Amino acid sequence: MKIFISWSGNRSKAVAEVLSDWIKCVLQASEPWISTRHIDRGSLWFTEINEKLRDISVGIVCLTQENKDKPWILFESGALAKGLSTNRVCTFLVDLQPHDLTDPLAQFNHTVPGKSGVWELVRTLNSCLVEKSLDERVLEKAFEVYWPIFETEFKAALAANEPEKQAKPRPKDDVMMEILSVTRDMSRRVGSIENQQRKYASSKLIRPTLSVNEVLTGLRSGLPVAEISDRAIQRGVNPEEVKFILNEVLMNEVGMLRHPSVGQEQEEGGQ
Repeated sequence: MKIFISWSGNRSKAVAEVLSDWIKCVLQASEPWISTRHIDRGSLWFTEINEKLRDISVGIVCLTQENKDKPWILFESGALAKGLSTNRVCTFLVDLQPHDLTDPLAQFNHTVPGKSGVWELVRTLNSCLVEKSLDERVLEKAFEVYWPIFETEFKAALAANEPEKQAKPRPKDDVMMEILSVTRDMSRRVGSIENQQRKYASSKLIRPTLSVNEVLTGLRSGLPVAEISDRAIQRGVNPEEVKFILNEVLMNEVGMLRHPSVGQEQEEGGQ
């Protein structure tokens, strides 16, 4: 399984290299790929990266305060998302929190560099290995062995690559507008689902039925029971309901034939 690790800037690059080595140790069946190591000298880097994006199973985008709005990060993220389902594209938030991101990056699954966050990332990568995936108990043991190494190397990478400039936090109005937009979108989706449910419920309420009088009329006109049943089912009547009604009517008809006096008494009483 090939894992494309995207980066932009020195800090992001250092973390991408740490991730590449560490993931290979934990998941030996994986094939992490980053441009700093896997592009031959003399190659057209843009062409090779573009080609590599077509042959990727999972993508990890290393995001920092500096590169979160950079065109190259947005290009690679978009290319990954185009070929993969969103749950296979993960952002690794080097020095960010999820609320620092805007669309389209905000739509991906985010990983924070804490132990629990990285563990979930490893589980996701392992599930993508399919038949080569590790049993979770084995995976957990490998993770526990290599986690201190990642923690140490990640901190060293950050210390050796200070941010070039302090990014301004997102304006509160910007965050509030995004929340409002997401809430409205969710409301529209929920409303659409509820409408579909109401349509389905109403269609069930008006489903055709088979009446006793309809069965009796058919029998007295000489129609075979099988034909009455077929006609009702073709109209959309539930087959179980057809069977029940026919059985009830036929049992009553048989009872009338066995005890004709009951019918006569009823007719005489009616006269």
